[in-house]
Amino acid sequence: MAGIGGGGIVAAQGVAVGLKIDCPHCGLRPYTEFTFGGELRDVGSPDAETDFERVYLPTNGAGPQRERWFHAFGCRRWLTLTRDTVTNRIDAVDRVRG
Repeated sequence: MAGIGGGGIVAAQGVAVGLKIDCPHCGLRPYTEFTFGGELRDVGSPDAETDFERVYLPTNGAGPQRERWFHAFGCRRWLTLTRDTVTNRIDAVDRVRG
């Protein structure tokens, strides 16, 4: 049975798992300091139906995907990262320039 314990979520085998994000401004921080902003997808849609699917029906596919995360309890900046949805491994973290 999974539960919360010792700095991460404890899996059935007793191995602690937790997601850490390497913020370019604050360093390596626990995911609990961030809010998930969703998949990073194309914004162009040729019609209303495609636009609806883009906004309300995320792909949620297995494997690497680009995502937006907001560092709510840190520098309060948006980040774009590439996270593997199967392993939770983060391969890249980029600042959002605006």
